[in-house]
Amino acid sequence: MENLQSAVDTLVHGSNTLFILIGAVMVLAMHAGFAFLEVGTVRQKNQVNALSKILSDFAVSTLAYFFIGYWISYGVTFLQPATVLSADHGYALVKFFFLLTFAAAIPAIISGGIAERARFVPQLCATALIVAFIYPFFEGLIWNGNHGLQAWLAVRFGASFHDFAGSVVVHAMGGWLALAAVLLLGPRNGRYRDGRLVAFAPSSIPFLALGSWILIVGWFGFNVMSAQTLQGVSGLVAVNSLMAMVGGTVAALIVGRNDPGFLHNGPLAGLVAVCAGSDLMHPVGALVTGAIAGALFVWCFTAAQVKWRIDDVLGVWPLHGLCGVWGGIACGIFGSTALGGLGGVSLISQLIGTALGVVVALVGGFAVYGSIKALHGLRLSQEQEYYGADLSLHKIGAVSQD
Repeated sequence: MENLQSAVDTLVHGSNTLFILIGAVMVLAMHAGFAFLEVGTVRQKNQVNALSKILSDFAVSTLAYFFIGYWISYGVTFLQPATVLSADHGYALVKFFFLLTFAAAIPAIISGGIAERARFVPQLCATALIVAFIYPFFEGLIWNGNHGLQAWLAVRFGASFHDFAGSVVVHAMGGWLALAAVLLLGPRNGRYRDGRLVAFAPSSIPFLALGSWILIVGWFGFNVMSAQTLQGVSGLVAVNSLMAMVGGTVAALIVGRNDPGFLHNGPLAGLVAVCAGSDLMHPVGALVTGAIAGALFVWCFTAAQVKWRIDDVLGVWPLHGLCGVWGGIACGIFGSTALGGLGGVSLISQLIGTALGVVVALVGGFAVYGSIKALHGLRLSQEQEYYGADLSLHKIGAVSQD
């Protein structure tokens, strides 16, 4: 019997390790989606810079999270013998890999907002600080119960703050951090003339669409594999993700009047919003959540660019920041049993946790980017911006001129 139990335990640990590894690889692939979404949206003279930022940010994020961030979030250090780290088929290491891909999504989100006028090395410095300190503080607060917030919410309001796959912990944090950076940078040269918005057309709709599709496919690893074990996996999460994606697509198609940029960001808006409650909602609730997110993105992106003059190139604040906030709140609404959800969620706790995420991101964003701006500067020179970040920083263009 002991041998049988040992064999079963080995199978369980091995299966869980493989399961979360597949999830980590799927979310890693999403970073290609971030890259191509940005490549397709920016002007051609900034395409090389977009690709370079995403890969460099991921490398810096890995170092910051491995040596500092993961320890702040979960109290785990990897400065131990490999014999210890390889226990249970190395599940702890693969869990780190999975959660790293979430952490690295933060600078990938920010990259889209600050595109076409941000300096390269200062952004890498910001990435290191954010992934080492700002993001892990809030991640540990919500997903590891650090500092007693979740326990207090559970006692006071009947349930802790619920964010299954990161509507607030990842997406809202990234979007509101990006807003701070965008405001400190200011708009691109020539974006507003005589009080009016000047259209900067995307360089490649096919690349933009490719980026969206890569993100859509990878998102099912992002959401479903957030269970982190085979025992916890749920088809409800998969179908809710699907319905929210479809809801966001249809709403963006209608509200955005067939604009391909809005169309291909609509499903992403729906997926951002459903992350928090994807394990609790009824599929119809997920569909409504996604549809509201898709419309919210179109309205707020347009208002930000035209009325508020916030030059957020990819619209990452509306997409991730505002739709992430909606996701945190929607979890408290559509996750309730009254609306067909599984329950065990408090709307008040959702409001408090979501608001706290926004505050942490804004304070952290202004602190990090404000300090770097004061010490080293954030923005390309007017000449560098005119010629584009590709030639100015990387000495090569995306397309050969031969």
